Amino acid sequence: MSGKNTFASTVTNSIPQPEVIQYNQQSQTDSDRVQPSAIEVLSSDKAQRMAEFFSFLGDPNRLRILSLLAEKELCVSDLAAGLNMSESAVSHQLRNLRVMRLVSYRKQGRHVFYSLHDSHVLHLYQSVAEHLDEKDE
Repeated sequence: MSGKNTFASTVTNSIPQPEVIQYNQQSQTDSDRVQPSAIEVLSSDKAQRMAEFFSFLGDPNRLRILSLLAEKELCVSDLAAGLNMSESAVSHQLRNLRVMRLVSYRKQGRHVFYSLHDSHVLHLYQSVAEHLDEKDE
């Protein structure tokens, strides 16, 4: 068996077609159809930035860090212990997550505590996790 089109056929076969059709037709009555010229297309610049953002989230360790921070604020040593990673490796990932505005930090004495940057990050994480947990009907 060749590996060609295996992914495409798996995806096609796993999509519950009646649900997709219902979703696509949900708000499309004759009175509220949008004219093609009125549809706002995602700009190339924003599409590129979004692609880079999602690519950045493609790292399992970053997602594991976000999963812990979705539960509560933690310091580097707690994150490292929970993830079985070195503090240096966790700090490196946190630095990247801060640059992408996914996490924030606050200092309390000698400790630095990290949390998700805002509710958008929490909702994004929760939505993806929920989507992946859905079972095909």
